[in-house]
Parts: sequence; structure tokens; C-alpha cells
Amino acid sequence: MTEESVSFPGSTGAQLVGRVRRPAGQVTGWALLAHCFTCGKDLRAARLLSEALAARGLGVLRFDFTGLGESEGDFEQTSFLSNVDDLVAAARWLEETEMGPSILVGHSLGGTAALAAAVRLDTVRAVATVGAPFAPGHASWIFDPVRERLEAEGEANLQLGGRTLRVGRELLRTLETTSIARDLQQLERALLVLHAPQDEVVGVDNARSLYEAARHPKSFVSLDGADHMLSRPDDARYAGGVIAAWASRYIDRPPQRPNTPLPSGTVRTTTQGGFRTEVQACRHQWIADEPKAVGGADEGPTPYDMLLAGLGACTSMTLRMYADRKQLPLRSVSVTLTHHRDYSSDCVGCEETPKRIDIIERTIHLDGDLTEAQRARMLQIADKCPVHRTLHGPISVVSRLAEP
Repeated sequence: MTEESVSFPGSTGAQLVGRVRRPAGQVTGWALLAHCFTCGKDLRAARLLSEALAARGLGVLRFDFTGLGESEGDFEQTSFLSNVDDLVAAARWLEETEMGPSILVGHSLGGTAALAAAVRLDTVRAVATVGAPFAPGHASWIFDPVRERLEAEGEANLQLGGRTLRVGRELLRTLETTSIARDLQQLERALLVLHAPQDEVVGVDNARSLYEAARHPKSFVSLDGADHMLSRPDDARYAGGVIAAWASRYIDRPPQRPNTPLPSGTVRTTTQGGFRTEVQACRHQWIADEPKAVGGADEGPTPYDMLLAGLGACTSMTLRMYADRKQLPLRSVSVTLTHHRDYSSDCVGCEETPKRIDIIERTIHLDGDLTEAQRARMLQIADKCPVHRTLHGPISVVSRLAEP
């Protein structure tokens, strides 16, 4: 998977900052994720939900609402309705740059906002809510410590989760007066309601109200044992996996790119950003990458991993073929390989600089009722595998630039 930072204009014109997460293979559809009230795109639950969706082929956009996180704008000038408008703006941007989102996913009040936004987005075919309140006003209790000042002065500083937020009277007013009952009646999209029975912030009765107010198709999944914030990583990953599986039938999949087989003996690699590289051999495709420790995303084997895999696979195949031809009682063969570099300490006649030697250690595991003589012979045969001979023989790599 890869992730990149993006920005786009929100409902008020302020630049909103988001993250686009792409799956390792082809994108099968797009999801738009709305975070919980006053949270942000970098909340661990939002990140893990995105990862779980991307692991199943979905591209995901999550972003900070106006005035939160890295996004521009004044939070005190926002409201529940402006959050809905921000979601619509994000969906429009996604439609212009990739393709319109097929699914909206909302956590807590973000789920309520997703339900209100969905009726305005033609590409959306499904909505999933996680711990969402039935009424936006459910969150109004948060304002109790500053309610009197809000009513008197229009703005106030609210302490929330160790942060100080400047909030406005309009935000409280729209939370308390907005209803999504009509939106639920007009939704005409598939609905998945996920809620924890033990949720102490938004009671599970909210899930019942959402489910009963919506039309079919609708589904409910209990996140038994989870808390409201999905603070346990496994709970967030589970929720994301359930959403992805459920949404698969509602996603407008893009046309598959034709996979024209390459001639036998030809391999093509394509690297666009970072170290992540698409590899094609004949009609087979996979991903190569580097570990995170050296700047990669660790989404696939490294080039040296594939080199070792080629030698190991060739060794196993050669021994299997030899055993079959000689009718030896070999049940299975596996090969373990490691690669490291060393400098020859006893290189006679080397130049002033010690000669670097690449060392591949190969351990062959033979399972079967073989005699010691048969096992010794198979060790000799291992050195005759074609890839082994190629690595030990003279190799000439001829490079040229293709025409632009």
C-alpha cells in the first residue's frame, strides 16, 4: 500500500488536507472516510480503517474537516452542516481526480454526516457507520461547560481531549436542531450499521434507531467488546474488513486493464513513486519493494529476495525432476537461502582493495526415505540447476535506452 498527502478546497474555500491510501494492486473502487467529531484524519482508528479497506483493494480518502488537524479555516465558524458540505466537496474532488466514491464510511458523528452527505452524491451506492449517533444533537453535551458563554458571547474556548478548541454558537445550534430522519428515508443506498453494545459514549440504541429509520438494503454488525473510539487496533481492523467485504457488491469496479502476456523469458518492472515496483513475467504480476528501514513501504519482496527465490525455486524443481526420473522416494524438497556480503581475507593476488564476495548460503531439506548415497548425489544435482549455473557462469548485462 502507498499513501500520499493531498489538499483540495473545502465548502468554505479553505484548503482541506487529506491522505489518499492506495492498495498494493489495482484499485477496485473508492471509499471516502469521515472521522469522528473534533478528531482528525490521523486518529489511529481512522488510519487503521483506511488500511483495512485498502488491503482489500479499495482506494481511500480521509481528510481533516475545516479548522481541524492540518486543514485551514476557523473551527469556530464551522457547523455540522459545514462538515456535511466538506464531505461533499471531498467527494467531488475525488471524482475529478480519480473516480467518484462508491462508499462513504463515517466514525461517530462522521457517520451521521456521511448519511446526510450520501443523498447528495450520485456515485455513492453504500454507507457504513461506526458508532454513529442517530441525531447530531447527541454530541451537544460536550458543550455543557461553555454553554452559557456560547449563548452570551457567540464563541468560547472548549477543553476537549487535552486540546483547546475555539467553538462557535452555530456549531451547537446546528447539532441540536438538525435531523437526518428525512435523509435516512431518502437514502436509497445500502446501509451498514456497526456499533459496540458496550459503547459508553454513543449508546447502542442509536444503532437501533438508525436501522429502523432506514430502508432496505440494511445490515447491522455488533462490534462486541469494542469501545467507541476503536482504541484496540484489532477492533478497527475488524470493522474495516467487515465494511470492505460487505461493500464489495456495491462498488462500481473500473474496467480491468488488459494484462497482455509477455514472451517467455521476458520480465518487465515499473516503478512510479518510492521503491514500490510492479513486476510482470508472462501473465503473472506481483509487487517488489524495499523494507521500511531503508525508505520503502515493505509491500513486496526485495530484489535480492526475488534473486534468492529464483535460485531456490530452480533448485527445488531440479531435485524434484531428478527424483522423479530416478524413482527416488522423495516426498518433498524445500530450500532455505540467505544472502550476505563479505570481503575475502585470503584473496591471493587481489588488488589493493579487498575483493567483495557475495555469499549465498543454501540449505536443502529433503523429506523422504533416502539413503546417504542418494542424499549426497542430490546435493551434487542441486549445483546443476540452471539458475545456479547462470549465477556461476559469465554474465553479460547489456543495457540500452528505449525510444521515448
